[in-house]
Amino acid sequence: MGQHDSVRRKEGASLSRTDLRGHVKAWIRHHRLSAADSLMRVVDSPGASFLTWLVIGIALALPVGLNVALDNVNKVSAGWDSPAQISLFLQREVSLDRLREIEVELSARQDVSDTRVILREEALDEFRTLSGFADVLASLQANPLPDLILVTPDAGLDGRGVSALRTELQGNSDVAEAVLDMEWLQRLNSLMVLSRRLVLAIGGMLVIGVMLILGNTIRLAIESRRDEIVIVKLVGASNGFVRRPFLYTGLWYGVGGGVLAALLVSAALWSLERPISNLATLYESAFQLSGLGVMGSLNLVILGGLLGLAGAWLAVSRHLARIQPR
Repeated sequence: MGQHDSVRRKEGASLSRTDLRGHVKAWIRHHRLSAADSLMRVVDSPGASFLTWLVIGIALALPVGLNVALDNVNKVSAGWDSPAQISLFLQREVSLDRLREIEVELSARQDVSDTRVILREEALDEFRTLSGFADVLASLQANPLPDLILVTPDAGLDGRGVSALRTELQGNSDVAEAVLDMEWLQRLNSLMVLSRRLVLAIGGMLVIGVMLILGNTIRLAIESRRDEIVIVKLVGASNGFVRRPFLYTGLWYGVGGGVLAALLVSAALWSLERPISNLATLYESAFQLSGLGVMGSLNLVILGGLLGLAGAWLAVSRHLARIQPR
């Protein structure tokens, strides 16, 4: 009898214990299965998935494309960055002797590193050679160009110091106009800074839009699998277990959108490469349009994946808690 009871006890239910290694293996296996199953569900609906990828790709390509364009403009303007010069256009009645005196006075200043005199005849000859209007200029009764002194400020002067020097030279009665040659480049740099901030603002709004799109897509996926979620929760599945497939769904949508965004930006740059190359050739410039590159494209794909995860996490956290077994 006692032996029979002992056999019964051995055949009864027993508590199964799993070590840490088993938990890790099960966790990795579920991640792998969730990633594969989510990818198959996305691929099984190619039309809807492609539209979602396209919307995400366009939203990511717009700010990235604008940023690449600004990088190319900055690359061009960097080659124009030369020491600031102040062009002093003298009054027409200033004599040659007075012109030389003004040059000596300017050369003696501590805030001036160099001066160069360009006489009106020399300026006219240079303009005739470079402009190609030699026949038109030959018909002029008098030389319309004034004498000019190019003033190079000291290298230690900052932007305010150069502007103050220009203002002081403008006050000279012998000077008709003092033009700071680098003012246009400073305006361009200020415009570049403003454009960068606009791109960041537009990019931020589009990123929020991408997350909302992904959140709505994941919400629809959750609603379509409501019964499955209820059953899984009834058998004791944790929130992390239920959440995992939807996070991978958001990841695949984000990665696909990032890939399309990289393709769209590359296609746009490819279409502009030949016209810009022809324009650079006309200006005898060696400028070449630069694109995203391998790392830029990879970063864009990673950004899309992270946005997909973030959008899916927000949607799952909000909607999954409402689905409870009754």
